[in-house]
Amino acid sequence: MWSFSTGLPSLISHVMDCVYPAVCPVCGDRSDLFVLSPVCSSCWSQISRYQGPSCRKCGLPFVSDHARLCGGCLKTDPLFTQVIAYGLYDGVLKEAISQFKFHGLRRLWRPLGSLLSVLEIPRYDVIVAVPLTARGLRQRGFNQSLLIARSISGEKGIPIYLDALFKIKETPPQVGLSAGVRRSNLKGAFTAKGDLKGASVLLVDDVVTTGATVGECSKALLKAGAKEVSVLAIARAGLI
Repeated sequence: MWSFSTGLPSLISHVMDCVYPAVCPVCGDRSDLFVLSPVCSSCWSQISRYQGPSCRKCGLPFVSDHARLCGGCLKTDPLFTQVIAYGLYDGVLKEAISQFKFHGLRRLWRPLGSLLSVLEIPRYDVIVAVPLTARGLRQRGFNQSLLIARSISGEKGIPIYLDALFKIKETPPQVGLSAGVRRSNLKGAFTAKGDLKGASVLLVDDVVTTGATVGECSKALLKAGAKEVSVLAIARAGLI
């Protein structure tokens, strides 16, 4: 498991902090560890695993301990088996993912990916990352879901299939959109191919919000022959 002490050697980290000083976007203090920068180590330590009640299918957090399925899953059974997520998309974790995903801080994949190592993840045949379109990949410079998938692949010894799932349709930004609009935007956006017949697939994404993206990806993977698809994410958002 990655830790502060085994990320960058402390001397190199100190030098990088001096050369590239940053202010923590959470508390406003100076970041004190380059591998986590701009988030400071004190704020990072506040990231915690969510272990409260949630929908057993899509992982939506609940207030009550008595419910088992959310209204959405009762109405339409998702194609994926379950969503496994580390924490809630809120607070420091949300900020860290935002810095990683939208501000190009690729180095954060290691500490974010290491959060997943504490989860009890069943054995799957293959790991597949939620893809970007070719244009999206050029614009961002990296696929954040694939970097997280690399982390869990190394930890659990599950192979990654790089050419199994493709995003073939450009879609508008999904932030702030309702579940219905997201599903409409993403319809037909993904296709899968390759040797997936009978395989159990662990689909990796950074954040599950409404489940529209992972639902469409699961549809494509099952159509290509996968036996089952489960979803692994760093964070699960609540209702929007």
